[in-house]
Amino acid sequence: MLQFLKIRNLALMDAVELEFDGGFNVVTGETGAGKSVLLGALAILAGNRVAKTVIRRGTEACEIEAVIALENPVPVNAALEAHALPPCEDGQLILRRTIHATKPGRISINGALATLAQLSEIGETWIDFHGPGEPQKLFHESYQLEILDLFAGNAPALEKFSAHYREWKNILAEIDAIRSQEKMSPDEIAFAQSQLDAMNRLDLSDETIAELENDFAKISNAQELASLLGGIDAALGDDGLANTFPQLLRLAGDISEILPATENLARRANSLAIEAEDLRAEYASLLGETEADPETAAEISEKMNTWLELRRKYGPDAASVRAKRDALALRIERQSDVAGTLARTQAAADAAEKNLRTLAGTLHKSRLAAAKKLAAGTQKILVELGFKKADLAIKLTETKDISETGTSACAFLFSPNAGQDLLPLNKIASAGETARVMLALKAMLAEADATPVLVFDEVDANVGGEIAVHVARKLAEVSRTHQVFCITHLAQVAALGDHHFCVTKTQSDDATKIDISRLDKNSRSREDELARMLGDRHSPAALAHARELLTINC
Repeated sequence: MLQFLKIRNLALMDAVELEFDGGFNVVTGETGAGKSVLLGALAILAGNRVAKTVIRRGTEACEIEAVIALENPVPVNAALEAHALPPCEDGQLILRRTIHATKPGRISINGALATLAQLSEIGETWIDFHGPGEPQKLFHESYQLEILDLFAGNAPALEKFSAHYREWKNILAEIDAIRSQEKMSPDEIAFAQSQLDAMNRLDLSDETIAELENDFAKISNAQELASLLGGIDAALGDDGLANTFPQLLRLAGDISEILPATENLARRANSLAIEAEDLRAEYASLLGETEADPETAAEISEKMNTWLELRRKYGPDAASVRAKRDALALRIERQSDVAGTLARTQAAADAAEKNLRTLAGTLHKSRLAAAKKLAAGTQKILVELGFKKADLAIKLTETKDISETGTSACAFLFSPNAGQDLLPLNKIASAGETARVMLALKAMLAEADATPVLVFDEVDANVGGEIAVHVARKLAEVSRTHQVFCITHLAQVAALGDHHFCVTKTQSDDATKIDISRLDKNSRSREDELARMLGDRHSPAALAHARELLTINC
């Protein structure tokens, strides 16, 4: 659960530190008071992209910090390990993100610097948002299938299917390339073959090319190298240090006999003489390597000229030339046997498609089984949300064509009242009905979803009266297994919260400021806030109703 949140210089908020508990957390406030700032802070920590305009006016940066306490840190730690980030200590995930006005922002996860992409991936493991526009997603069959797969736990099977699907599409693209490739004339084939032969005359491995360039440098500068190496040989040989060292070693030995403490210096002088001789010998061996015979030198020069020509035509390095060589060889092979190449590639495509259809069939069976359970469970929850005679079904059909999600077509069918036909949601459900269907589905998914923090932004929009009470109770039920945050305008929902946070906005002549405060469970300030939501915080009737709501929900 979200345990601690610190916000500084975000939008109209100066600074606030909040402690949270598990269960059902409600957030209320006047329209325009800035309730979305709390959601914005959580979205920033979840890895959402935000504009620099979120920084409070007149400040250089905004900063968001949070501590998330995890009952089961295994999924989060697995994601952290994949990015070489520190694991959670004592089950605590510590996040910090700073957004600067004039320079790049900074992100840290458990004290280590991280990227926005990493923060976003980690965010998927601990928080899930359900906004006011989400019920509209239910009108899209692709989203309906996504919900069904989530309930069915099909993620591993879908990942496997997607990998094979991409492989199949690549083979189909190769077939298209073969069919669309222009036929080469005999002269073009001969020229392409000559280029391929030139490439094949060289070993184009990185190591061999590096060796060739080194050998060419030696023979190209043989005279200069010989002169330089001869100078080193003279300096280290009989005319140089080799002539000096015997006298040096004799003097060092005489000194050590008089001063035994200098014996170590004498040994170092002897080591110096040995090292000088070894150095001279190694340089002398290089002198022999520069003296290539004319035949070898000509062979190296010829190979180097070929390499330079290939590099000029096909790329700056050996890898580029190798890629061109392989592409050229493939094109020539296809020209000589287009029909055979096409037949072999088509056979590979057919085998890949057969395998795909098997995987898609397995997915479809899993979806059929899950659809019955999801529809039945959702319909039961819809009764609790005020639909006494509603009916919901999930229709699955197999398609002939293969898509990136398989061969299943999914449609959620709904009838809000007795005597009405089951029809697609977008043809029958009102905004309030769609919102409740979405909540029912989310409640079902919560049982299968391990994400610990769920955020509902005005999920109770377009409902009221007794229905609002049903919605509140369902949110409270979800909060038994998840930490739930709900931004609401309904007193019936707010009264049921385990913890109540109120957003207030104050304005002066030159500044506007918002703040978030925690209202004690049965405090007068909470009664006042509920009375405001009911219509008038100063009305005795509204205050009495607020006290009644709190009493009922205790």
